[in-house]
Amino acid sequence: MTNPAAATAATPPHEANAHANQFALLGQRRFAPFFWTQFAGAANDNLFKFAFTVMVTYQLQLSWMPPAMAGLAIGALFILPFLLFSATAGQLTDKFDKTKIIRFVKNLEIAIMLLAAWGFVRADAPVLLGCVFLMGLHSTLFGPVKFAYLPQVLDARELTGGNGMVEMGTFVAILLGQVAGGLLVALPQVGHTTVAVACVLLALVGRGVAQAIPAAPATDPGLVINWNPFSETWRNLKLAHGNIVVFRSLLGISWMWFFGAVFLSQFPSFAKEVLHGDEQVASLLLVVFSVGIGVGSLLCETLSRRQVEIGLVPLGAIGMSVFAIDLYFASRALPPVAVMGLGTFVGQAAHWRVMADLALLSLFAGLYSVPMYALIQLRSQPTHRARIIAANNILNALFMIGSSVIAGALLGAGFTIPQIFLFTGIANAVVAFYIFMLVPEYLLRFIAWMLSHFVYRFEIKGDEHIPTEGAAVLVCNHVSFIDAILLMAASPRPIRFIMDHRIFKVPVLGWLFKLAKAIPIAPQKEDPAAYEAAFARALQVLREGDLLAIFPEGAITRDGKLQPFKGGVMKIIESARAEGIEPPVIPMALTNLWGSYFSRIELRGGENVAMAKPFRRGFFSRVGLRVGNPVPPSDVRPEALQQRVSGLLGA
Repeated sequence: MTNPAAATAATPPHEANAHANQFALLGQRRFAPFFWTQFAGAANDNLFKFAFTVMVTYQLQLSWMPPAMAGLAIGALFILPFLLFSATAGQLTDKFDKTKIIRFVKNLEIAIMLLAAWGFVRADAPVLLGCVFLMGLHSTLFGPVKFAYLPQVLDARELTGGNGMVEMGTFVAILLGQVAGGLLVALPQVGHTTVAVACVLLALVGRGVAQAIPAAPATDPGLVINWNPFSETWRNLKLAHGNIVVFRSLLGISWMWFFGAVFLSQFPSFAKEVLHGDEQVASLLLVVFSVGIGVGSLLCETLSRRQVEIGLVPLGAIGMSVFAIDLYFASRALPPVAVMGLGTFVGQAAHWRVMADLALLSLFAGLYSVPMYALIQLRSQPTHRARIIAANNILNALFMIGSSVIAGALLGAGFTIPQIFLFTGIANAVVAFYIFMLVPEYLLRFIAWMLSHFVYRFEIKGDEHIPTEGAAVLVCNHVSFIDAILLMAASPRPIRFIMDHRIFKVPVLGWLFKLAKAIPIAPQKEDPAAYEAAFARALQVLREGDLLAIFPEGAITRDGKLQPFKGGVMKIIESARAEGIEPPVIPMALTNLWGSYFSRIELRGGENVAMAKPFRRGFFSRVGLRVGNPVPPSDVRPEALQQRVSGLLGA
């Protein structure tokens, strides 16, 4: 969760929520200098690496580094420090002021770029390979700071937008850096010198901007550094594994980097050997890919209603697979021709499908990655957050090295680059399905997101009253069979529902609610044991500091009217208070759902039933959720709660 004290230290309180959207963060000191510092660093990384890759692919003709393997070798060398030193970097970030770490890293970048400039001027590949490793070390040190800084200065409702801006900025910087690297290194006579000067200048700019970043105090200043990278790496992975949702999200992000590394490392060879294009065509592919990532990252805040919406992750995974597979079909049948320049390449219609696949593939990758990063930041313990990010970087490195090894082995076995793209797209579908079955929250949020965007026009008011941390009880009117799914869509956190046991017998919906670990409850007279077990499980939810939702009417309305609230909510509150837990009660009201397909509006055989007429109100019918002010547990009474919900219905 966000550290309020640290956030206050970094920025005046009146600035904390002053922006209307993610772009307004660029006008605030707590975010803007950090954004431009990481932008300059990412641009420099990629200008340097891509210029070196193009040099090896098109200019130097090294016998010990063939062009098809150059991108893989440089990429693997760059990420090796992530594997070796991420654990140490995470400890340093938790122990020291993050701003001081950033400035130290930027000083290191200047020294590395001076050495790289000498290597470019001499066209010395071994020296430049050494600088690739050193720039990987620079990025290893910066990685935990990059993602631990944001939740320290942004609140929970800003995290998705802030991460989207950082991801967009990173990939725009990648785009500009790689395009500049490809174009500058190709300049006749002066290309290598120009690249050298550009790398040093960008390092100086990054250090200058870093001076304006406000202080970001240490979150665990008493931490004793373990300098053994191997034992600390193992300890970080065990620490991350302590929160299973966070750990599996780390695996999901690492898979995304495996997926992306396959494409990014193969672009120069793909442009030359498959598309028959020159250096400018390789740069165009990177432009398209980076713009797609940037657009997808920025869309996350709009599509998520400014909350951490992990329902976008399955949507992103689907798009990544669909367009990776289509890229194979779009590129496998291109006729062999002489090497084309940019104008000739763009002028052929067959190449537009290739570029569309790359753009959409990367757009969906942006939708996939940003919510996962935000989720990890939101649910990691603040004192250990940087070490969790370090564990993420370690896993990323392992997956990216694995990507390089597997892609290299496939190329060595005679597979074509389009075939590798096909295998990657199919593997992504399999891995994504496996992750979503391991962590059902992603799948459930995806269904809730789809329902609230494509079946209904779902308007939410007052969702800032839903706590972003700590135990709370949500009480809501019960209008339809999908009330719980709509509440899921409105909440930034998982909700455990107490639901009528008969709902679990409804096809499909019952399976979803079981997946969501909803708590079935039966009337006390019907099944006393099940009744007591439900309240025992509800109390455990509050003990664990989670959100619990109950529909106090006890059943779905049969006439569209609010029914009297029963005493179950009092039993929950009293049991919690007896254990010293004081959960606030959040009143909620679902509006305009009566009359929808999932409400019991149809009369069949003298009984009100639901789901009798598909498309009863068509698509995009307007429904809403109104969230009221929290009620202290000492003030909770069923009649008073009913009046509050009734008031929200009339609001």
